[in-house]
Amino acid sequence: MDFFKDRGHTVIPSAPLVPENDPTTLFTSSGMQPLVQNLLGQPHPSGKLLVNSQKCIRTQDIEEVGDNRHITFFEMLGNWSLGDYFKKEQLSYFFEFLTKELGLPKEKLTVTVFEGNNQIPRDNESAMIWKDLGVPEGRIFYYGVNKNWWSRSGIPENMPVGEPGGPDSEVFFEFTQVEHNQKFGDKCHPNCDCGRFLEIGNSVFMQYVKQIDGTFKELPQKNVDFGGGLERLTAAVNNDPDIFKTDLFWPIIKSLNIDYEQNQTEARIISDHIKAATFLMAEGVEPHNKGRGYVLRRLIRRAVFKLETLGFPALHDIRTVSESVIKTYLSLYFEQRHLYEIFADIGAEVDKFQSTIHKGNIILINQKIDDEAAFNLFQSYGFPFELTQEIARKKGIKLEKAKFEMMLKIHQDLSRTAGRGMFKGGLQDASEITTRYHTATHLLHASLRKILGDHVSQKGSNITGERLRFDFSHDRKLSAEQLGSIESLVNKKIDENIKVEKLEMKKDEALKLGALAFFPEKYPEVTSIYKIGDFSLELCGGPHVGSTGQIQKIKIIKEESVSHGVRRIYATALFPQK
Repeated sequence: MDFFKDRGHTVIPSAPLVPENDPTTLFTSSGMQPLVQNLLGQPHPSGKLLVNSQKCIRTQDIEEVGDNRHITFFEMLGNWSLGDYFKKEQLSYFFEFLTKELGLPKEKLTVTVFEGNNQIPRDNESAMIWKDLGVPEGRIFYYGVNKNWWSRSGIPENMPVGEPGGPDSEVFFEFTQVEHNQKFGDKCHPNCDCGRFLEIGNSVFMQYVKQIDGTFKELPQKNVDFGGGLERLTAAVNNDPDIFKTDLFWPIIKSLNIDYEQNQTEARIISDHIKAATFLMAEGVEPHNKGRGYVLRRLIRRAVFKLETLGFPALHDIRTVSESVIKTYLSLYFEQRHLYEIFADIGAEVDKFQSTIHKGNIILINQKIDDEAAFNLFQSYGFPFELTQEIARKKGIKLEKAKFEMMLKIHQDLSRTAGRGMFKGGLQDASEITTRYHTATHLLHASLRKILGDHVSQKGSNITGERLRFDFSHDRKLSAEQLGSIESLVNKKIDENIKVEKLEMKKDEALKLGALAFFPEKYPEVTSIYKIGDFSLELCGGPHVGSTGQIQKIKIIKEESVSHGVRRIYATALFPQK
């Protein structure tokens, strides 16, 4: 971040792992995700040149965790040019960063560029820039749309009219001490899966827009979107292909107090999963049987199972691992209070899982054990396949891991397809009804503080096309009278049709004026403020209606506890009869 700050970029904070007011995607999975509207042309309050380190969660390939490079939680270093510099400056910056700032040997770097197709030309410009920087032609590889093209919708054929996209150029570090495994092909190359090459950065050049006739036209504003994994870059600096041996993981591994070389797969899964779980719980996610809570539950339960296969007491050791995660990132992402809050949640979940194992054993005793039953137990209860396999073995039944993995792959492919749809929807979801609900949360927040007191602060929100959900700090159940007063006050402000004004100012000045902020640290130094008369003032990224009369009246339909000291309200709009 200092490197790019010295080159005119503004440092912006990491967005939360749980996207605010976005029901269409579970987690923030890349640095560009919170900036898509800016990449599409909306000005960013911090200017055209940006840099940050973004916390990310990716769970699509959770089953891959256990090798030397796949992880669930990671930090993505990113820099952006929103209509300012383009390919030459970006590739020169990154090459300088790698070779001079990090001191990586030039001869261990390999790059890939877009090979072109019948619609978009080969990216010879990037290739020539790399050659001018000193990358020999033999270390420049060309790949097609599946590897070196980016758009929100994937390959060019899948892009709708008006969708922007463009070629990208990836940089790989070669660990020459790793021998190529020929089961991945006769010859090794940057995208080989043998582990010799590790991708450490990707520069996306948003250059084209799809036309109504299916052709592509160059964009008037060309953007750069760079992303590079901090853990992978650190592994390259260490010249060690095992990212779990970086100081972002090694203290966590050591807290397990086991022989790492003899138990690599288990140690990697446990440390990765509990690290991701700890970060999610710190942002208010709780174990559940669906959505974000399901992902969290699955992470914890996989770690519990791996611990128990090693013969360790799960609860004690998971708490130890979680504590080491918090200490590793203390003051940067965690506070001391998180230790006690997370311990309580982990303890409850471990107890539930051990109860699940007991129930699963009873089910297996009383029904036919086959591959389908093993998969259903895994999907419904998180019951590990290996445990079902062991119970089956005692009965003389052999379960095939390959069949289980095939069913799991089909399920994962469906999940990835749905996940891409959710992510795509989230990027462009600014429909009229969700915009109304989003503005309504500002009125609800202000009304809660008026009725209950200034101790109330937002702890999270979720919006769909059918309702809004709002989490807030409060230590007791709301009475029917209080709920009625809150609802009446929100609707009164809607009736008053108050203008919603967008202001831009320094964050410190806004906070001094009394502006409220959910995760204030996520906002840049110059940020957007939304003002609703003298009733509400909040830091927010939008979108919002022009005046409160556009919202329609709301009805509070439910109020409940989320966790200790946090309550939740559900509300829906009362649309007029047609």
